[in-house]
Amino acid sequence: METVASDVVIIGGGAAGMFAGSRLSEMGLSATVLEPTGQTLRKLRISGKGRCNLTNNCTTEQVMKNVIRNPKFLYSALDNLSPQDTMAWFEAHNVPLKTERGGRVFPVSDKASDVAAALEKSNAKVVRDRAVRILTENGRAVGVLGEKGEYRADAVILATGGMSYPKTGSTGDGYRLAGDLGHTISEPKASLVPIETKERFSDELYSLTIKNVTLSLYGDKKKPIYSELGEMSFTRYGIAGPLSLSASCFIDDKCDYKIVIDLKPGLTMEQLLKRIQRDFDETPNLPFGESLGRLFPRELRRDMVRLSGINPEKPCNQITREEKEKLARVTKALTLTVTGLRPIEEGIVTRGGVKTKEINPATMESKLTPGLYFAGEIIDCDAMTGGYNLQIAFATAETAARAISQARNRTNQEDEATWE
Repeated sequence: METVASDVVIIGGGAAGMFAGSRLSEMGLSATVLEPTGQTLRKLRISGKGRCNLTNNCTTEQVMKNVIRNPKFLYSALDNLSPQDTMAWFEAHNVPLKTERGGRVFPVSDKASDVAAALEKSNAKVVRDRAVRILTENGRAVGVLGEKGEYRADAVILATGGMSYPKTGSTGDGYRLAGDLGHTISEPKASLVPIETKERFSDELYSLTIKNVTLSLYGDKKKPIYSELGEMSFTRYGIAGPLSLSASCFIDDKCDYKIVIDLKPGLTMEQLLKRIQRDFDETPNLPFGESLGRLFPRELRRDMVRLSGINPEKPCNQITREEKEKLARVTKALTLTVTGLRPIEEGIVTRGGVKTKEINPATMESKLTPGLYFAGEIIDCDAMTGGYNLQIAFATAETAARAISQARNRTNQEDEATWE
């Protein structure tokens, strides 16, 4: 079995692992990246529908507000690499960026492959091998035993990701590797995943993306847990799209949930009723089933007629005030009953992972095994959509790389002092 030596071994060729490899190379350290599939950044290449929303152009405080679990743990990491630092790094590596709605940052080219190319241009050596075990000596990480070889190093970065999108290589290996060294793993679950609902809709609605609507998630209290303006879509099992994905972050097994969608958030109930009346007045003899063309997209009309309970053959000038009010209520508060989340394999990120109390937040080093560092999705931190999760991956990778480089510099200085 071949033995390979480098300064650092990185387990996982995803966003966190490759950014760590790039930064270590820039710091003058050699890095070996172990990637079981042999293909790096497979998940990043399909993120953002192939466009890659790589960060959010906002403050560190705003990032932390969008982190659902353990935001305070990331304070030092985000201080080391803010969203603006991330943007500056990619632009310095020939990836011009643009900021879109909600602060979402994309490459100007709209190609995730350009982001991947920047991360792959480092001197880090990528090896196709699966990590079997993290090697330790005297309680310290000193390398990795792979299926094909042994990789010796002064430090190890565990950046295997979670369990979402397993076809891209996220198989959960990192949980086993960390667990073997005594780390506690919070149960991995789907996050940023479509939501299943009790209600079903007509087939033609499944091709429609609805924009500029407000989705509110309610649990066992009157105040919504989550509420945001944006876009969403209906599916055969429930709802999907950005609003659905963000709402899914807040759903667990603690209570029953319902979702309320305001299809016309720009109008008050009174304004909506006036709008409905005006439309009906302009087409008084038109059957109700054919009258909603100016109020809703074509694909949505059949379902809104059904939900209103109004006879579709009834002329507009015969519709009662009570019926108009019901149509308005359904429009302002389309209510869905949540029955669950789609499988973890369909989640954009994984909720759960190595517990943060076992990781030094200033360095990302294990508190149980010196020389072992963590980066990215394997850590029990996850955020809403908008580029925040990739920002976490880059920031934790930066922090681990800096800590390793600084430790190497201290060792070199101590050696020089000894020789003097």
